[in-house]
Order: sequence, then structure tokens, then C-alpha cells
Amino acid sequence: MEERWSTEHVLSLAPDPASLKAAGKLSGPAPWSGTGTGQGALWGLCKGSGSTPYRTAVELGTPAYKCSCPSRKFPCKHALGLLLLWAAGPEAVTAAAEPPDWVSEWLNGRSEAAAEKAAKQQAKAADADPEAARKRAAKRSARVAAGALDLRLRLADGVRRGLADPLPAGAWDEVAARMVDAQAPGLAGRVRALADTPQDALLEEYAMLHLLAGAYGRIDTLPEALAATVRTRVGFTTDTAELLAGPTVRDRWQVLGSRDTADERLTTRRVWLRGAKTGRDALLLAFGRPGQAPDLALPTGRLLEADLAFHPGARPLRAVLGTRYGSPEPAPAAVPAGLSPAEALAAYGTAVAEDPWLDSWPAVLTDVVPVLTAEGWQLTDGRHTLPVRRGALAEAALWRLAAVSAGHPVTLFGECGHAGFTPVTAWDAERRPVGLG
Repeated sequence: MEERWSTEHVLSLAPDPASLKAAGKLSGPAPWSGTGTGQGALWGLCKGSGSTPYRTAVELGTPAYKCSCPSRKFPCKHALGLLLLWAAGPEAVTAAAEPPDWVSEWLNGRSEAAAEKAAKQQAKAADADPEAARKRAAKRSARVAAGALDLRLRLADGVRRGLADPLPAGAWDEVAARMVDAQAPGLAGRVRALADTPQDALLEEYAMLHLLAGAYGRIDTLPEALAATVRTRVGFTTDTAELLAGPTVRDRWQVLGSRDTADERLTTRRVWLRGAKTGRDALLLAFGRPGQAPDLALPTGRLLEADLAFHPGARPLRAVLGTRYGSPEPAPAAVPAGLSPAEALAAYGTAVAEDPWLDSWPAVLTDVVPVLTAEGWQLTDGRHTLPVRRGALAEAALWRLAAVSAGHPVTLFGECGHAGFTPVTAWDAERRPVGLG
């Protein structure tokens, strides 16, 4: 029988508040018939406004969703309602030896499509022209180097002119467009951010951006791991298939937390993991179009045995998910081991010494109490204190953290950096994870 998800995990999958509200009306047994679960899937028939019920199915491993309703949101309200019904308890959805034909056909089609995609990727790799690839890489490298040099000159001009005088509106957009033309999207993103940087932090951002552009100018002289970090931050990417074809790390990964951020173009989901055997931290990223939740969904607090392939770098953290060995299962130790605020800050210092552009590093804090002071929210263990990063969380989320603590020490996962600590997950008195996103 499939391991049930928590209600909180299901709610985190909703693409928008409207879908969440509509799904709540479908979370009881009344509109459902023919429900079942088995072979890694969940299915059911949901009564709608017409005479024919909607066929709804969820493939739990990815997850993936299928529904005959006309909604263009993924997951739709029917898939969310079915998941909420399943999460409610064992009496809501019965286990079945075999799914119905319409579910089996969908699952088989997904398996065949995945196999076909893998075969095409292998064929593409076999047909690749190494010499043509080398020429393309050399051409791009030269364009990026020219763009990086241009950026350094512009930053130097800005310092000579003085940072107190504001630049004309759109000035940084022009520079960012130049970086895009130079095929350096990482530099372009950091340049765009300068327009919204507070005046008192502008010189620091200039310096870090100048350091990055300068590092790319002499990338051939850098140690291999640091050179990989610079390429990534400038905007070079590594294909997922290429990463998975290289070394992987198999472990039982505990899901420490997840958080979604959205803009007008896409939704980004960050999922943080920690290896039970290796103790290694990892960050998975997944993306979804507006109105569509990212595909990757792992329940916080569970263990997933899987292979991860890490992006190269001086301080590897971002990874891609490879082969999974079963479904997420409860962790023997529900609450992860952690550090004091002073130890977490020292760990960030060690990480930033290897990657100077790191804004933060994942950390679990043990026995800290959130308190509101005149300077803002703080996390303290009675000896040392970390400020909560300003603007990192909505005020309601900070009060939710205070409610979880109720004045008592809690275990807290988040990101520790020079600007403070960004909470992601807290564990309550019953050792249950509570998302703070």
C-alpha cells in the first residue's frame, strides 16, 4: 500500500489559492466513486456538472496528474481533492491490486514516453559532433569574456562617477541586455538586481559582480572546482542527462523543507535534502509555468532513497534527482540533528570561503527560540543570536513560527547567511514538520 502524504504536503501542490479553495470542496467522499490506489497511482471518478464524471488519476512517484476536466491548471482541483481525500485516512480510498484500464493506459503511456525520450537523448549524444561542439563552446566563451570585460569597465566607471548619483531609469536594463547578447545570463540577472539594490549595499554588489566578471576573465588559471563555480554563476548550464551520466551519490535523503517563489514567468520550487549516511546537503530545483505547480513534490520530513547528481563547483549544493528506490518513507529520527546559531554561522563562513558569491548555506538550528525585538525577529539559544533575514518571510509566517514555538526551544531548518537566517521548516512539540513558506 502506498505511503500516504500529509495534508500539508498536498496543499503545497496547489498552483494558486483559488484551486486550493475549490479542492477543499472536493476533499470529502460525497463527489467521489471508484476510488483506489495501487502500483504507485491514485485514481477516482468525480461527479461534475455533466452526466459523465471526471476521470482523475495521480502518479504518486513524480508526481503527475491526469483529469478529463477542461481545466488547464496542474494539478487541477479534482486531483487536489482526490489527494486530500486519500490523505485523510485509510477508510477514504481503498487499496486495489490493479488499476482500471484507463489508468493503466495512462501509466503505460508515460513509461513508454519516458523510454522514448531516453532513447532519443542517447541517440543525440551518439550523433553529436565533438569538433562542432568544441567550436561552439569556444565561440561562446569568447563572447562571454568580452561581455565580462565590458561589465568590469562599466562598474569601474560607476565607482569613479560616484554611487550617490542615481543612474538614469533603465540604465541597468541596457547593461543587462548586453550581457544577454554576450550569452552570460547569470551576469545579466545580477546586473538587473542592481536597480533594486539599496544605496547602502550598492558598493558591496558592485564589488561581488566585479569579482565574478574578473574571475571569468582569467578562468583558465583558476582551480577546476572554482572555475566550475564561476561558469555556473556567469550562466553556463550542464544538461541533466550529462550530469546523471557522471558520478552520482546514493543515499537515503531526508526532505528538510521546500519553498515556492513565483513571478510573471514561472514558479520555482526549491527542495532541500540531507543524506542520512553522507550528511551531505542538496538542493533540488523544479519549475512550473504560471498556473501550474512544479512537477517535483517531496513530503517534508520523509526519507527518499535515491541517486543524486551534483552540479560541479567549489561547494556543490544544487543537484538533480536520478533513480529513486521506492517511495518516500517516514524517517527513524523525525527531527534532524542540528547546530547552534554560532556553529551555523561558522558553517556558512566555511562555505563562503570556497564560494565567495554564496548568499547563504542550509542549516538546521537546534533549541532556538524566536523572539521579536526592537531590531526585528531574532533566533536565540540563550548564548548566541541570529537575526531573521528581513523580508525573507511574510509577517504571518513569522507569527506562525512563534506559535509553533510558544516560547519553547524548537528545531528549525533554513538558510544561514550574512544577511541573517531564513526559516523554511519548524518542528512542533509533537515532532511534526511545519512549513513556513
